[in-house]
Amino acid sequence: MSTSRPSEPGGAALDETDRLLLGRLARDGRASYAEIGLLVNLSATAVRRRIDRLRARGIVRGFTVVLDPAVLGWQTEAFVEVYCRERTAPEEILASLRKFPEVVAAWTVTGDPDALVHLRALDTRHLEAVIERIRKEPGVQRSRSSVVLSRLIG
Repeated sequence: MSTSRPSEPGGAALDETDRLLLGRLARDGRASYAEIGLLVNLSATAVRRRIDRLRARGIVRGFTVVLDPAVLGWQTEAFVEVYCRERTAPEEILASLRKFPEVVAAWTVTGDPDALVHLRALDTRHLEAVIERIRKEPGVQRSRSSVVLSRLIG
């Protein structure tokens, strides 16, 4: 009985070893090949080859640093609906939003807005400045914001 799935992105299916490896990378992108190898029962060299193949297939698209907003003092949080001009591609929205370290996450969505953006900022003045800079991006027509008062879950 095979544990791979036939329709994975990037071509051939992922096996259980790939899934374990990806799970470890998702938890700690700085884990060494040797550490991952212990988890998946492979040598560091074999882990590196697998990661290189996953990158070549586009399954692993990169490694990044995830900042803790609280350490930066960014206690103010908001969700911003972004409304774009006609024919603004998701790639254009992504390229614009990547300029802002205050963007925690962003999604294209159904309904009236084109994207939903999660922001963190130092205070409301910082938040306002970021929203204004986003609104000046090419393709952005307007925005609507909701500031988080308290976190109930998560």
